[in-house]
Amino acid sequence: MHYTIQQIADALGAECQGDVSLIIARAAEPADAGPDDLAMAMSPKYAEALGNGAARAAVLWEGADWQAMGLQAAIFVPRPRMAMAGITTMLDRGQGIAPGIHPSAVVDPTAEISEDVSIGPLAVIGARAKIGARSVIGAHCVVGMDAVLGQNAVLREMVSIGARAQIGDRFIAQPGARIGGDGFSFVTPEVSDVENVRKTMGDKGDARAQSWLRIHSLGAVEIGDDVEVGANCTVDNGTIRNTRIGDGSKLDNLVHVGHNTRVGRDCLLCGQTGVSGSVEIGNNVVLGGQTGVVDNIFIGDGVISGGGTKILSNVPAGRVIMGYPGIKMESHTDIYKAQRRLPRMARDVEALKKAVFKQSSSD
Repeated sequence: MHYTIQQIADALGAECQGDVSLIIARAAEPADAGPDDLAMAMSPKYAEALGNGAARAAVLWEGADWQAMGLQAAIFVPRPRMAMAGITTMLDRGQGIAPGIHPSAVVDPTAEISEDVSIGPLAVIGARAKIGARSVIGAHCVVGMDAVLGQNAVLREMVSIGARAQIGDRFIAQPGARIGGDGFSFVTPEVSDVENVRKTMGDKGDARAQSWLRIHSLGAVEIGDDVEVGANCTVDNGTIRNTRIGDGSKLDNLVHVGHNTRVGRDCLLCGQTGVSGSVEIGNNVVLGGQTGVVDNIFIGDGVISGGGTKILSNVPAGRVIMGYPGIKMESHTDIYKAQRRLPRMARDVEALKKAVFKQSSSD
């Protein structure tokens, strides 16, 4: 894909100056940029590296002196990361999946494939599955029976969509994502030591050792519009009701969402976050990397958890939390500062003890 400076600026709604007819083939970091690249130099710190490359055009901050940088053209943006979103969308060359259905793909005759769908090598489309218009199904993907995939979906290689999943428009799944596995749900014939520990917070009681019996997942997964799930992300089926992911939510690589959990709109679940079963997550929630969430709790709208937080109880709307267990971030910070002072405090206490003992001996 090739665009002129003017076309890129118009798409961004941004100002441009210089030779706006220059043709751009790629985006590049300033030091690596060649004559046909658009250098991403959106702050003075990054612009310092322009001299190490050969860029003729760059994306700069508002008011930048582009001519002094030796450029022939420039685009000026007030919000760099928003500009990155637009530019990368325009210049993304995709994964090269050919139009149409690859001869090695296995498509059940009862499946409904809309117009302009691309299905890659060795993909499998199950009975009565429905694939929306202009969707792209990568190599080795599986779409299970009775699953519904909306329009403009993109499944990268080796994605699996389980039976009966209902997925909205513009869904993106990165390599290895698994939607609709059975939930991790087991039970013992009699009360187990685990159940006793949950009740008593420590006492296993006299429960005998037993084998685990499987609870099957009769529910499925519902995913709204504009949802993206990362590589090796997993979303389990519900036990009776469906597991749900709301419109606009984004799940990073290695995120796990347990059975029956409901995630609201426009949430961010960052890398290695694990959400147990039957959790209710509100809208616009951000769970930092490696956040862990215990089962059967709720997290209110607008909650933000710092990386590594372990959420063990309900969190009211709007709260910012951190730590293990997760508490208000400012309280966690105070505790951390106090912990760092503990060695010095211990030395001070020891010195005081020696002084008091010496004073007592002299008396």
